[in-house]
Amino acid sequence: MRVASITSLVGALVLALCLKGLHYFHLIKWNPIGFYKKWDLFEDSSKLFQWSFFILVLFMIGFLLYITLRYVYIIPAVLSSFLLGLIVSITLEWIVLDLPLQSSSFKKLSIPFMVIVICLLRFLLETANFHQKEHTAQKGN
Repeated sequence: MRVASITSLVGALVLALCLKGLHYFHLIKWNPIGFYKKWDLFEDSSKLFQWSFFILVLFMIGFLLYITLRYVYIIPAVLSSFLLGLIVSITLEWIVLDLPLQSSSFKKLSIPFMVIVICLLRFLLETANFHQKEHTAQKGN
């Protein structure tokens, strides 16, 4: 569980930093912590608290993904992280940007955001697969 925690924490921190960078350089058209205003959560809190809570949420999501997806080590992490990353990033941006279901909406999606999500999922899945195979090999010995 320690490896899962560390991996999830690193993934959450890297994703939060990348999202802040993408927002700062206008590579995404939405604010990563903008959902606080939409849902009337923590509006009076400092940005540091908002980002810390956001990192905590990303950590919990990453931890759950690590725990659940380590058992699908039969499927190569390249394929599963690519497909899962595309689905997650496109769905998330589609919801956040409130895009209509038209083919012209794909032009508004952020390719750098998709790449970052896919790379971080690859990191998470490869680490989970490696440690699951190692654990299975140690049980056999």
